[in-house]
Amino acid sequence: MKTRPTEQLVPHTVDGKTRMVPVKVDAPAPPRDWDHLVLNGVTAIAAVVLTASVVWSTASIGDLLARAVIEPAAYGAAVVFDLAWIACMAVEWLARYDEDRAALPRRAGNLALVIAMLAIGAHGKIAGYWEIGIVGALVSGLAKGLWTVVLRHQTPPLDARTRAWIRGELADSGASLALIPVRRQLQRAQAQVDAERAALAGPDRGSADPDPSGQSADDPDADVLAIRPGAVSTKDAVRIAWDSDIRDRDAVIRYVAKATGRAPSPDTVDRYLRALRIGA
Repeated sequence: MKTRPTEQLVPHTVDGKTRMVPVKVDAPAPPRDWDHLVLNGVTAIAAVVLTASVVWSTASIGDLLARAVIEPAAYGAAVVFDLAWIACMAVEWLARYDEDRAALPRRAGNLALVIAMLAIGAHGKIAGYWEIGIVGALVSGLAKGLWTVVLRHQTPPLDARTRAWIRGELADSGASLALIPVRRQLQRAQAQVDAERAALAGPDRGSADPDPSGQSADDPDADVLAIRPGAVSTKDAVRIAWDSDIRDRDAVIRYVAKATGRAPSPDTVDRYLRALRIGA
């Protein structure tokens, strides 16, 4: 039996205290996975064929387009022909567990492949070698066909009920993701509503000091519209103070305490002020 060196955790006790320590041992080596090796070899061959196809089609279509435009633009546009069906094939692979979603990239990839093959054939005809054009077009067809075989082999077969179950799971996850921007939009709208209500609440309504004669003219809160304590949150009060050009931290804390009816956490006020400074 073949073995291979490996590490195994074993208990070791010193002075009455036991710890798990690594010890080198010879463990039985698993048999060679020939199926996996063959699959890796086929995938490598498919990658080489795909690379050769991209190089050939780019050179052929680029030479065709270079008759009308400069070469950098021609070859830059030529590589798009193969990249289009390669990208569609990649999307088809990502949707391999949902046959309905994989159908569209499959059809789009086949259409892009046909267009690329026609362009390669047109180049051969214009160059006077239609046989080379046909053979060159088959290179792209063989490359896509080989990759289709490889990807289909690695796609697990699923029955109709399992596919329906997977679609349901994806739908639930998609709904959760879709709710994230919706919740953000609702929060922004609610914040605007709260700020509008705070602004329309009126000056000194419910204030503990209804007599404004005792306020100093240089009071930093003098230019801020007084609101009913508790009508707004700490975040809204900080924003109202910021919009009223109050930048001093202590002055903002005093205003937030007056607006909310309770002493705010200085760390919370600092966090909101930092966010407003970054946004400004």
